Amino acid sequence: MPWLAPLLLLGTGLRTLLHALFGAYLDKRELQFALPSETFRQPPDGDELWFDYVADLGDGFNATYSVAYLLAQPHLDVDGRRLPRGEVLVMGGDQVYPTANMDAYKDRFKGPYVAAMPCPPPGQRRPTLYAVPGNHDWYDGLTAFLRLFVRVKTDTIGGWRTEQSRSYFAVELPAGWWLYGIDEQFGTYLDDPQLLYFEKAARKLRDGDQVILAVPAPTWVKAVDEPQAYDTVDYFIRTVVAPAGAHVRVIVSGDMHHYARYSAEHRELITCGGGGAYLAATHKLPDTIMVPPPDTITRKRSPSRAYELAGRYPDADRSRRYGWGVFRRLPWRNPGFATLLGVVHTLLMLTLVSVFAEPVSGAEQRLFSIPQGIMILVTMLGAFFFAKPPHAELKRHVRHAVLGVLHGLVHIAVAAFAAWLWVQLPFTDWRWPLPLVAAAVLYGPVAGLVVGQVVSAYLLVAGSLGVNLNELFAGQGIEHGKAFLRMHIARDGTLTIYPVAVDRISRDWRPTPDSPPHKPWLEPEKPIGVRLAEPDPVVVRP
Repeated sequence: MPWLAPLLLLGTGLRTLLHALFGAYLDKRELQFALPSETFRQPPDGDELWFDYVADLGDGFNATYSVAYLLAQPHLDVDGRRLPRGEVLVMGGDQVYPTANMDAYKDRFKGPYVAAMPCPPPGQRRPTLYAVPGNHDWYDGLTAFLRLFVRVKTDTIGGWRTEQSRSYFAVELPAGWWLYGIDEQFGTYLDDPQLLYFEKAARKLRDGDQVILAVPAPTWVKAVDEPQAYDTVDYFIRTVVAPAGAHVRVIVSGDMHHYARYSAEHRELITCGGGGAYLAATHKLPDTIMVPPPDTITRKRSPSRAYELAGRYPDADRSRRYGWGVFRRLPWRNPGFATLLGVVHTLLMLTLVSVFAEPVSGAEQRLFSIPQGIMILVTMLGAFFFAKPPHAELKRHVRHAVLGVLHGLVHIAVAAFAAWLWVQLPFTDWRWPLPLVAAAVLYGPVAGLVVGQVVSAYLLVAGSLGVNLNELFAGQGIEHGKAFLRMHIARDGTLTIYPVAVDRISRDWRPTPDSPPHKPWLEPEKPIGVRLAEPDPVVVRP
């Protein structure tokens, strides 16, 4: 998906604005109080469990289907270990990009997963699917998400069956483990019906029980720049889980499209958003974070604890190398963005021509004009707001503002040089409007490609300073480097987490019209290789 396409950027900006203005009116969680509030048990009759976790899918078919195909396989051979398919599949948010509606869910999520596992093999029970809504699932007020995943009666999505009755869930797992999936609605707050639901579920917790908490976003990392980001999760742990004598041992989320694990005594914080969306950087992740952040304004909070970065995928060196690919990928992955740059620079260049053109006989040369001022202002503001995220305070993020201003000045300098060069060419002597036609036909496409490299250079430099790092990778739309989690709860209560890495997805598929009904509809031409994202699996002992 061309994530820097002008219409997509405009649409995302409008949705963000609508959320800021009307988010409270779109919140349907209060209405879920009328829906059933039961907790669930997986498996109903077993004393151990294999289950999977995936998040951030539905961006492009090849990446999404590659991961869905692997999740649907009866087993995976990973670094000499045979890992059976999970009896439960947990989806951690952003099941579709960029907009949540039923057509998008059907095309970008449901279609690939139905094709990967149309139905389970004969005699096998359908795996259960639970889903946490992410920010992209919330863009329509959760309407499509509720229709697809939340049912009064169970329904199926291919070989999986949906069971949850609300946008959040509590599932009892074997050996004293529980799975809680919460719905934060853009990280704002937990609604009263949801708190009542989990308080009721917490009555079933026994002293010493262990909880896996699935949240929409890795707020422990985001709290480095936004200290209040982790407040909701910390409040939930303090007021719901801790009073029951249980312990949150693992918190897992998507939202950031990579794998990263922060570890401290008795708790793992895992980000795994590699289900199909573009790959995100890992080389700027902090080595140590304090959770909860000490500078949060919340009066009551848990004691802060240092967490060390214990694993990431891709590794830092590979992530840096991916960053350098922006010069090659950005213009071709985002032709609409390059076209927009060409149009803006053509207009900017034409307004600057008067500075370098020979004055007409008897006329006064004008070094400044209103159109020129408008285009310079548009260029500077565009560069400034491109660098400064909406949530960033100028006082706290001065580097964003400085880089934005410098970026805008570079664009004006490039346009000024182009204007000087333009007046040296014979086009300016042609009869009007032929110079404008020549600028649109000849200068615009060249400017789009050249200025695209200027933007690429800016993103590379800014990304090294932690600014526009997401845009550096979003503009490239890297499909490879996917990841998901396969987890196992043993009879003795030991939880083993296998972070499965997919270095290269498949882009070549062959149909299987004569295969049994439970087989995938499409098979990769070449086997999809998998390995562990860390040297060893993560072991959480009771």
